[in-house]
Amino acid sequence: MPVRSTPCLRFLGSLLLVYAAAAVGALASVDAAMYYARLSQPAWAPPPWLFGPVWSVLYTLMGVSLWLMWESRQRTKFATGLFVLQLAVNGFWSWTFFRWHDGLLAFTTITVLIALVTATLATFWTIRKVAALLLVPYLAWTGFAGLLCWTLWQANHGVLG
Repeated sequence: MPVRSTPCLRFLGSLLLVYAAAAVGALASVDAAMYYARLSQPAWAPPPWLFGPVWSVLYTLMGVSLWLMWESRQRTKFATGLFVLQLAVNGFWSWTFFRWHDGLLAFTTITVLIALVTATLATFWTIRKVAALLLVPYLAWTGFAGLLCWTLWQANHGVLG
């Protein structure tokens, strides 16, 4: 007899998926606060304490978005694949910036991430608009993070080679 998943199990699964990606990024970010504090920063750079709460909210919104898309009858493997791909790139970025201190790779990665989040949002829009709207804050923050990444890289070539 096949096991049937319930909406509650799919909801938990979607949250577990995004939190697992967050954990992969967190492994690279163990010393992120100290490293970030050592960088020459623009006046508009957020304080280090802000990143944790913002990302916690964004990952939760991403999980809910994925769940809503999964619950739609119009869901597609393509939409799920795009979401998983952008999630993997999201986790990879932390390694490029915080662990490997590679400004060019970090900026390239976040540029690809912005494109993938945009594509995911657009694809979700065709399936379930609420799921797409939940990704808007993520896209906005990722765009801001891309600008910050570029600025930090340019101001810290010795550290972010």
